[in-house]
Amino acid sequence: MKVLMFRSNACTADPRVYNEASSLIEAGHEVTVIAWDMGREHPPRQNWDGIEIIRVRTRLALRYGFAHWLWNGCNMLLWWQGAYRRALVLHRQKSFEVIHCNDLDTLAIGTRLKRKLGIPLIYDAYEIYGYMMAGNLPRLIVRIIFWLEKRLLGKVDRVIVTSEPQRRYFESIADKPITIIMNCKRLQRLEYQAPHNDDFTVLYIGGLYQARAVPMLVRVAKDLPGVRCIIGGIGRPAYVQMLVEECSKTSNVSFLGRVPLDEVIPMTMKADAVFCMFDPGDPMHLIGSPNKLFEAMACGRPIICTRGTHSGEVTEQEDVGLAVEYTEQALREAIIRLRDDPALRERLGRRGLRAAIDKYNWEKQEEKLLKLYESVKVNSEQQTVNGEQ
Repeated sequence: MKVLMFRSNACTADPRVYNEASSLIEAGHEVTVIAWDMGREHPPRQNWDGIEIIRVRTRLALRYGFAHWLWNGCNMLLWWQGAYRRALVLHRQKSFEVIHCNDLDTLAIGTRLKRKLGIPLIYDAYEIYGYMMAGNLPRLIVRIIFWLEKRLLGKVDRVIVTSEPQRRYFESIADKPITIIMNCKRLQRLEYQAPHNDDFTVLYIGGLYQARAVPMLVRVAKDLPGVRCIIGGIGRPAYVQMLVEECSKTSNVSFLGRVPLDEVIPMTMKADAVFCMFDPGDPMHLIGSPNKLFEAMACGRPIICTRGTHSGEVTEQEDVGLAVEYTEQALREAIIRLRDDPALRERLGRRGLRAAIDKYNWEKQEEKLLKLYESVKVNSEQQTVNGEQ
């Protein structure tokens, strides 16, 4: 099948898009991704390991902060219109057979195209979008987002979610077939290998924003002997600059900035533990299934999570790390406990690797993705035959 995906970032280091598109290509499908180059920094076309990336730029630059929500709303409308027009041009060349929308900020494009082209539409919900935006937008706008999602869901053919709590949420608002495809990683090795660091090394590579406790990690780590922290990722410029300044005040915390996607797993292999503490007061974290959790398991490294979040529940259920309260004291105690107990680190790491081999690996998620696409193909062919009759 010829697949048209949409993603509202530049698709330079998006692990989920890469995994899904690569799996589809390996299975014989053709994948084109229309991406949003908000920063107007990347080539308009690029081949990413066989994935054709087409980037749409908008005339308005992205702005940050509460007061700029209207500006960014206009920017979103420009993205939708530009992506829709580009898709129609590409369709005349390629004759796409299925639309795959990644997250709510692309779904309006997909539903419009489905109405125009009459081809199946898959909605891949990374998170519950209204929860994600609740802290940044006026309450009325958040309500509109929830209403819009429910309305657009009526037009999709299949829904993909990343966790069981997400599945329950979408079942409550839409009668659509739902498939859970977690953010798991490909298996790296089948045998446990311990890291070899002079200092106990804690790693965080991911999104950098307020609800993730990276500043807490910096404050705790700077007072701990025998501990080193490595932080990488991207986020809002002002927030990232604050982190850079805080890290520069310590001798044992390194800030890397953007980390290429293909370097994340090797760096995780070298770490002693992975940091994944998110604010449990944010509803998104109560249901989210973060990449960090699965990266840690695939590499056989213990993870530090927040108790009460979905990632914390998985961590406790599988016994692959420490789930602690969202406080500096609890984080400090967790780091000290892992630092001072190599046997505990190894036991949790081995448990994580075993969980990855048995259950939490991309190979198993890939099977579900391909089965979903096969069902879409069969259903589409059956509708074509019925239409001809």
